[in-house]
Amino acid sequence: MKEPSSPSEELRSKVIDAIAQTMDLYGANYSYGQLYGIMFFEDRPMTLEEMQEYMNMSKSSMSYAVRSLMESRMVSKLDEKEERKDLYVAETDFFKAFQSFFTTKLQREIDVMRQVISEVSPQLSEIILDIDTPEAERQAGLKDLHKLRHAANYYEWLQQFVDGLQNGTYFDDLKQRAVALKPDSSKADSLSTLTPDPHEADPRNLH
Repeated sequence: MKEPSSPSEELRSKVIDAIAQTMDLYGANYSYGQLYGIMFFEDRPMTLEEMQEYMNMSKSSMSYAVRSLMESRMVSKLDEKEERKDLYVAETDFFKAFQSFFTTKLQREIDVMRQVISEVSPQLSEIILDIDTPEAERQAGLKDLHKLRHAANYYEWLQQFVDGLQNGTYFDDLKQRAVALKPDSSKADSLSTLTPDPHEADPRNLH
């Protein structure tokens, strides 16, 4: 990655480094996290060639990195092109990124586990109720069935949680708070007017 050339870029680099360190949660390695951080702050569509300039990676490695970020719903490919080159843009809304990524991952877990539980539980019940089943196997089956019922309850709850993520139930209040915490540009402008002019503040200029 390019070395920062200004104090503000150094601060931005620190945030990008933090993002990169946490990207393993989304199935991406550190370099891919750096790429996402760069695209996040650029906040504009970028070509693979532009990304290469920032990351000093080969085009094949860059393509793989972008595909990985797209699978994680952190980056999307635009329909339009720039001089016949594909354009990619980072998801800058953390609420939406969380929503897209975790609903996809959790729904897959729910579907896989619910299917196997629905297949195994009836068969296990038959074994337990079969008079020819040895007692030790019956008791083991009862324990397993109890665990599966507990798992079924958990995945029922998890499905409700995912449904809430998908329809935005959990984000409405949080987004309102986030908007309320955004700095008011008008206040920033008024603060600048309150900053004394060093020349005017000099007592020698009062005479």
